Amino acid sequence: MMPHVIRHVFVCTLFLASMLLAGRPVAADESSLGCNEDAMLVFDASGSMASMGYNGLAIPRIFEARDALREILPQVSPFRRLGLVVYGPGPRNACSNVHLRLQPVPHAADRILAEIEALQPEGDTPLTEAVGKAAEALSHRDRPGIIVLVTDGRETCGGAPCVLAEQIVRDSADLTVHVIGFRVRGESFDPTSFGDGGFEKGGYTQARCLADQTGGLYLSAESTEELVDALQQTLGCALLSDAAGHRQILADGEDMKTHFVSMAESLAPVFGP
Repeated sequence: MMPHVIRHVFVCTLFLASMLLAGRPVAADESSLGCNEDAMLVFDASGSMASMGYNGLAIPRIFEARDALREILPQVSPFRRLGLVVYGPGPRNACSNVHLRLQPVPHAADRILAEIEALQPEGDTPLTEAVGKAAEALSHRDRPGIIVLVTDGRETCGGAPCVLAEQIVRDSADLTVHVIGFRVRGESFDPTSFGDGGFEKGGYTQARCLADQTGGLYLSAESTEELVDALQQTLGCALLSDAAGHRQILADGEDMKTHFVSMAESLAPVFGP
């Protein structure tokens, strides 16, 4: 075959490959990808979220939680209506400190982040009442919805999360409660865990039954990265994963196209004009 013919065939092959990689479409039927359901974030801002560990050197839990939410909420809010319930801050030891800060609305990331940034953790942990308030905000008896509870401990206000879970299963149209146990500590003392108050890592909050009984996930998180992953799994949906995959395909396609162009330029002297 003539050298110039070989060169043209090679260049055409590179061009077609780069176009396929960089422009590969991602088919998606948004109605079937799980972003249609409204979601409520139930955020633990009780006093323990300000904990800095046994020796006072650890980062307060709420700092890490804020970092995780700053990363995940802007990814989720364009695709899902989000709302917020907060519990803890207010008159100390008042179990009535449960506040609906935001009904589910589109593009809620900035509003939710502003609320979280302004929180000063204190008070007890009325998580059962908080989840119940989130369920009402979702009109759970009439339509499906999702609640994501982020908590670092147990109910301290006499609520019965497992009883609430039974009521949700009985009364709701299709409400799923996911529970993220963030740096939850067990009851046993471990003298090697000084940075965490000396208590065992990996404990389970009693609110786990909310997830178990409603078909949700219970996820443990010990770091900002693990909390981001847990929020992605619970607040996210297939459309977000699909979009992330598409972005990766485009990035890979651009890298491959650059590689092909570089190859073509390096072989141009061999084939000649």
